[in-house]
Amino acid sequence: NWLVRLAGKTASADVLAQLPIQGLQTEVPLGEIARIERTHNKSTQDVRIDGKAAILFSILKQDNSNILQLVDRLQQYIDTKNTLQTSTAVTLKLIDDQTIPTREAISIMQSNALIGLLMVLLVAWIFLGTRIAFLTAIAIPFVLAGTFWILANQGQTLNVSVLLAVVIVLGMLVDDAVVIVEAIYYRLQRGMNSIDAAMSALKEVALPVTTAVLTTMAIFLPLMLLPGILGQFMKVIPIVVTIALAISLVEAFWMLPSHIHMMKINFDQPSRTQKLRSKMTRWIQLKYAYLLIKILRYPKLTLSSIFLAFVFAVGIISAGLIKMDFFASDALRIFYVSIEMPSNTTLNKSLQKSLEVETVIRRYLKPKDARSIAAYAGLMFTETEPLYGKRYAQIVVSLNPVSAGSRPVSEIVEGMRAQVTGITGADSIFFVQLKGGPPAEQAINVKVRGDNYAEVLAASEKLRTLLKTLGGFKNINDDSSPARKEFALQLNYDAIRRVGINANEITRILRLLVDGEIIADVYDNGEKVDLRVKAQNSDLNSINQLLKIRIPTPDGGQIALNELLNTVETESLGNIRHYNFRRTITLSADLIQHPETAGFWNCQVAPAIYDTPIDYSQCDLDTVVANERLLTAWNTVQADYPNIDLNFSGQLDDIEESLSQIGVLFVMGVGLMYLIMGTQFKSFFQPLMILSTVPMAFTGVIFGLLLTQNPMSLYTLYGIVALAGIAVNAAIVLISAANDRRNSGMSIAHATVYAARRRVIPILITSLTTIAGLFSLAVGIGGESLLWGPVATAIVWGVGFSTILTLIVIPTLYRISMRSKTNKGC
Repeated sequence: NWLVRLAGKTASADVLAQLPIQGLQTEVPLGEIARIERTHNKSTQDVRIDGKAAILFSILKQDNSNILQLVDRLQQYIDTKNTLQTSTAVTLKLIDDQTIPTREAISIMQSNALIGLLMVLLVAWIFLGTRIAFLTAIAIPFVLAGTFWILANQGQTLNVSVLLAVVIVLGMLVDDAVVIVEAIYYRLQRGMNSIDAAMSALKEVALPVTTAVLTTMAIFLPLMLLPGILGQFMKVIPIVVTIALAISLVEAFWMLPSHIHMMKINFDQPSRTQKLRSKMTRWIQLKYAYLLIKILRYPKLTLSSIFLAFVFAVGIISAGLIKMDFFASDALRIFYVSIEMPSNTTLNKSLQKSLEVETVIRRYLKPKDARSIAAYAGLMFTETEPLYGKRYAQIVVSLNPVSAGSRPVSEIVEGMRAQVTGITGADSIFFVQLKGGPPAEQAINVKVRGDNYAEVLAASEKLRTLLKTLGGFKNINDDSSPARKEFALQLNYDAIRRVGINANEITRILRLLVDGEIIADVYDNGEKVDLRVKAQNSDLNSINQLLKIRIPTPDGGQIALNELLNTVETESLGNIRHYNFRRTITLSADLIQHPETAGFWNCQVAPAIYDTPIDYSQCDLDTVVANERLLTAWNTVQADYPNIDLNFSGQLDDIEESLSQIGVLFVMGVGLMYLIMGTQFKSFFQPLMILSTVPMAFTGVIFGLLLTQNPMSLYTLYGIVALAGIAVNAAIVLISAANDRRNSGMSIAHATVYAARRRVIPILITSLTTIAGLFSLAVGIGGESLLWGPVATAIVWGVGFSTILTLIVIPTLYRISMRSKTNKGC
């Protein structure tokens, strides 16, 4: 007798085919009784790019990685491998590059920053002369360089959030320098040498300048505690603003005075331009002083007028004249067309449908619109998660960067929407457009919750009908899966016992017939290979044929499988989702936008004024109003679904969370500002007087958004928060100057007018340099951005309006309050 031992494992089909199997009389090679082949698992996804079979890689960067360098290295790798395509027959192609928006953002920032720097130079030159203007303006690149250096050492990368912070802080970087340099300039004009002028100026303005910078930091730092998606996305903004302001304070206190001394600036022999400059500033001071004296005679009228302007601004918001787009941001040059097929669709049919949709899409694309189009089945990306299944398919269209003559993404999508969504054979076809900024769900995102799934499904269908009836919505969809046929096999234990077959053998035979059984595994070049044994029966075209197969019994006979099994045909759900312990279907939809019409005003204001019916399908609704309209419509039918409740989430959740927390953190920041100013002025009332500039700035923001037709977004609210720190700066230096005059023995009226006249020039310079630094970005001279444009617009209009009102209101309030205090003291 021979003892045969099989040593080791092999993944070779030929070797396995030669293995001997003991027959009745002799050994038989395994290959004679079985077909042995090396195969792969059935595909769960399939991809076509430009009609050719492909493998699609989605590459995500690690945290703190430089995406620009990553894509550059990836492109170099692709170029290198494509030189070998003649021998490998494989071509690599970068079908989408999301660094393009980042590069465009950097380009917009660079061009607008350069324009802003030149405008800051111009403003400073008008008031201060060439050399001092140059010394003031170089603070911007110096502070930004220092800020970026610190951020790099902290592991931060250059991203959209950092650039947005730079936009916000850009106009504040020279404010402290301007106040200090103007005080030095004032003394140089009067014959003091540079050292004495610098020391005297610092003694006068060091404390109010420090207070102004600290109050701005105080309003931003609490925003680091903002929760949610917006908080994660914008957490770096307070860090950037705080670092930049701290560096600007160092530059203004130590570097700027030394630079002025080194340049030997004096006005012993003023030029003709300098004489005109002095004449101009004196004219502004005198005219302002005369105007202020007249205004101080009518304090009640002045304050009432300012209050009415604020009430009017609130009325503009309440009337809906300002468009609300809380997540307004620039559209990315990419869109998806998602396809949901019936539940029993095969992978190949889903892919063919995606190719059919791709053919229609290509008819509506111009030659220079798209850089690549990829169609795939078995996978569908959504705003929140990827969905897997044979019934899902999707087409991703990557567009070329913006250039002369290129069409907006919305125009391309709307041009083909009707034809693409009208293709038959699919349960649903809808578009997904991506935007920059933090990830946000769709505007409508309603969770329909209940205990009975049939009721939940009926309620979700009713909501879908309501959305279509109300109008103004698109891409209406839900996450429910259609019912699928299910064939349940149950063992007939009585019949199995009578025949004498082991019940486990029945289940094993079913596995071998249908899916096979894995009996071993080996590793081939590091890849795990399963050895699967499966019955070979090519005639099985239905389950009934499977159940007619006869198996041997212990007594030598045969019996059909259907005599040993009970069959039940049912329908089962693809998935059942739960939210807070109840069965849930989430219904989502986007809002229709009409950029070419002015329907928004009519939709919001006309019903209240004219009591006329409105076609909401022609409206640009905001997220809050849209959800309120849907809830109102649901309340009319809620009695038909007593066991159903709705949970409004999506963008509405993000908006409500962000608004509530921004309000709390804003109050916290204002409280810190009050404590800082109270420490300087040693007063309870004067900080409140200074904080009155905040609603003045808000008034300017509302008027600015109304005139420019920019939306009110969460990023705009960040600009308003920034204004709270900027607007108080002028009031701080003005009241500080008035207090100094009062302490030196001047009367209240004299101190008020003298301090206002003395500070009007530095206040105008700081305001104009802030406006100049952001003006280009606000009007889009160096490139437009829905993310940064409204922020810059808010700051520009807010600073301009609050400056004018500060020069009027603060002296008026100061004179009234101090006179009242003096009278009480007497």
